[in-house]
Amino acid sequence: MADAAHATTQNWRWLPAIGSKKYYLLLGCVAILLLGPLGGVTAAYMNFSLGFFVGGQVLAGILGSAVTYGYGSDGKHGANYMQTMAASVAGMSGMCVLIQAMVWLGLPAPPDWHLSLFFMCIGMFGCGIGMLYTPILVDQMRLTYPSGLAVANILRALTDLRLLKQSISKLGTGTALGLLGGVAVEHVKGFGAVGLSTSTLGAGMIVGARITVPAIVVACIGDAMTPYLVAIGWLDKGAPFRKIFFILALGTIMGAAAVDITLILVKAVRQFSARDRAEESKASDWSHTNRTRLVAWTVFWAAALYGVATGLLGLPGAYVAVAMALALVFVLINGISTGISDSNPISSAFVVTVFVLAALGLQEPGVALLCAAILLVSTSAGVDMQQDRSTGWRLQTNRTIQFRYQVIGIVMGAIMTVAFARVFMAAYPVLAIDTFTHQGVEGAEKWQSAMTFKFVGAIRGIVHPKPFVMTALQIGIAIGLVTEVLRKVIKGHAGYQAWVKRGKLNYGADFLVDAVLLPSPYASSFGGFVDFNTSLWFGMGGILSSYASTLQEETARGPAQAAASDDVPEDMSTNSLLGGGLIAGDSLAALGLGVYGLLRTVLG
Repeated sequence: MADAAHATTQNWRWLPAIGSKKYYLLLGCVAILLLGPLGGVTAAYMNFSLGFFVGGQVLAGILGSAVTYGYGSDGKHGANYMQTMAASVAGMSGMCVLIQAMVWLGLPAPPDWHLSLFFMCIGMFGCGIGMLYTPILVDQMRLTYPSGLAVANILRALTDLRLLKQSISKLGTGTALGLLGGVAVEHVKGFGAVGLSTSTLGAGMIVGARITVPAIVVACIGDAMTPYLVAIGWLDKGAPFRKIFFILALGTIMGAAAVDITLILVKAVRQFSARDRAEESKASDWSHTNRTRLVAWTVFWAAALYGVATGLLGLPGAYVAVAMALALVFVLINGISTGISDSNPISSAFVVTVFVLAALGLQEPGVALLCAAILLVSTSAGVDMQQDRSTGWRLQTNRTIQFRYQVIGIVMGAIMTVAFARVFMAAYPVLAIDTFTHQGVEGAEKWQSAMTFKFVGAIRGIVHPKPFVMTALQIGIAIGLVTEVLRKVIKGHAGYQAWVKRGKLNYGADFLVDAVLLPSPYASSFGGFVDFNTSLWFGMGGILSSYASTLQEETARGPAQAAASDDVPEDMSTNSLLGGGLIAGDSLAALGLGVYGLLRTVLG
């Protein structure tokens, strides 16, 4: 194992040696028996109560670092393996809302082991796709993946005393504020009403204003267009603009992705030579993966998924095949979205799948739900795979070993998905009541189940299909395509780049082009996926971060500051540490609220 070479800084000698069988067994047991279930409770609770969940990577990274602290700075790799496995369990556990949707729709539920096997096959298939796209999104495009960066900073800081001393105040401050904010949203009147999300604010701080301001711009456009959208029948009166804007936003990503993928493929063809293959074979051990085996893995689980879906669950093979083909597209699109804005629009992929299947003639709710579940679970697992690889890229963690931990987590998560659905709906009977058609149910205000609400609404809409949905998607694709081409032409022109560097006024004009006039579709799409207030918090985080960075650049650095930054990774900036701390604090708050709420009900 590659990690054996790193066993040089172990502090606690009684721990199993890095790279030994006992070492990997220790990591696996802690992740699967402790960190995974804790993350699973958090994800399930948040999805049932809010309709979205904070990724398990950050939470598992914090807790995992406590276990591997005794290994010194090399413990970051072991902590990364644990958070990878635990995050897979948490991500799969959050899919329990699919079972809630079955109950709301009055559908006969398949046996639990059928569902677990189905979810496991989807997760394995999604992991394979996500890993296949890793060289594009992580190695070539070098996307930020804010939560992945936050995890990397946490693992580096908490396992290295030198880095910990330099970062603890910033990371600790962010975590404390995130924890207080997460609790305040749940228990302090007024905080929830303004849409405060410290993890969203933290993600904005990590990526900066050029990424977050476009979200505000789109949110403002959506809010201004709401009366017009109601007038033409694209929105019901009183409905939020994102009910249709998320389709437009998804289209813009698809259009932009088409441009980028084409350019990447052209570049790959030009560079494919004997010399390039020889250089690839010399790649660092930590980043090496066997592509042949990876393709075989994906094909095998695609066949297994198809067999389980058609054989055990009785789904029509044609619709299953369409859903699997769409998964190949959306794992890439959602991966880009997450890499840019930390937003994985899994529910949007679900809804678009339902609309596509309906356009092909599907009108059976049960088939629509289970086929769209292929998109929901695969985009969740596949994008988690990419985000974990972004963390591993920063830490230079062995990708093959990390992949193995992830797929083990998928197996455990597939079982816990069904288990958490049963436990929560038994502990809280109100979760089984269809609030889509039954308004004013007592106790339902605490359980918004927004993701389930969206699923049920989309599936019930296939009986009366809405042609304007596909029109909106096509408009979005056209906008994304044209915008990305213009950005490539203008911002890639040497003359324009030289003009931007001539002064602050030119730099400010470039910012307006980048953030307002011609923003990246990957960045602006966030404003279509979330509500208005969430876009504002995301934007505020980016504006504060960029303003702080500008002040810092204008301040002359003294010798003491230069010495303090020696050997500190470039991406461990003040903004990334504070932003990562906010995400971490929000994750801890969600964990505490989830465990407390469940135990209070179960115990009495």
